[in-house]
Amino acid sequence: MAASKHATIRKMKENFKNIEYLKIGNSKQKEVYRILKDNLILEKLEKYSPILVGTIPIRIDIEDSDLDIICFFRNLEKFETDIKSNFSKENKFMISNKNINQKKSVVAKFRLENYDFEIFGQNIPTNQQDAFLHMIKENEILKSKDAEFRKSIIELKRRGLKTEPAFAKLLDIQGDPYSGLLNY
Repeated sequence: MAASKHATIRKMKENFKNIEYLKIGNSKQKEVYRILKDNLILEKLEKYSPILVGTIPIRIDIEDSDLDIICFFRNLEKFETDIKSNFSKENKFMISNKNINQKKSVVAKFRLENYDFEIFGQNIPTNQQDAFLHMIKENEILKSKDAEFRKSIIELKRRGLKTEPAFAKLLDIQGDPYSGLLNY
């Protein structure tokens, strides 16, 4: 029975599309789970296939890490309207349109319960967006390395490096750290 429970926990941890893994995570992950649930964040974004990505899901966050949620929209204007409708009353709310990798993107930011949130939307399925692919690759690398590697990533992040450049530095990836990491 215990082996079955461990297999279930492992499977939950690997399914980043479902935040249930946060319930059995570290204290920050449990707090993030509560905030997301209490404020119905993912429910408000449900029709946009939201996924929590970044450093908190894979436990390489630092003190001021934000909550990054990626979304897939088919209609930019409708997505923007829904974001404003659901989150514009939150503290420090701002929304903008950007071109990222030649793709129209919407970025909304706000602060809720001592966390900065960033909601990022593109007309690309969330499981194909760079942020998701980077997190999956980083998680694979972290699983293949020892605890010291994880600590080194966190320390580089505390010194100001972004996540992908921190991985690139430790893995000696030359050139662009973002594409280099995906090809590692």
